[in-house]
Amino acid sequence: MRKPYNYHHVDKIGDAMVEVFHVVGLFVIGATVVWSGVVAYMEMINHGHASLKDILLLFIYLELGAMVGIYFKTRRLPVQFLIYIAITALTRMLTIDIKGMPDKTILTVTGAILMLTLAILILRYTNTMLKEENE
Repeated sequence: MRKPYNYHHVDKIGDAMVEVFHVVGLFVIGATVVWSGVVAYMEMINHGHASLKDILLLFIYLELGAMVGIYFKTRRLPVQFLIYIAITALTRMLTIDIKGMPDKTILTVTGAILMLTLAILILRYTNTMLKEENE
């Protein structure tokens, strides 16, 4: 009678490949964020000043870098950071393009920022409640 094949070795190889993919992917993303931030900063230096648009762009790079760093340390993707990035991007768009925007668009973008802010509030509240329950 033949024994069933043990797939334990195949699972280990698959897990290792996924881990390598995550690490390489994180390095690529992290390097791209740093490279993009440096290029944006060098453009500011060449212009001799930084506009609000430029500063908000640097905040987006900062949040992306922090998100990659947190993922490296915890193996969890912090959803809150994605929301912070979205809020910063919408604020940047609103700040830069407000003069040419119709009122309806301004209200829509402002409403989106408000909804994302409420989402952060809900996430933080539930996270705090879950931590208290587990203690």
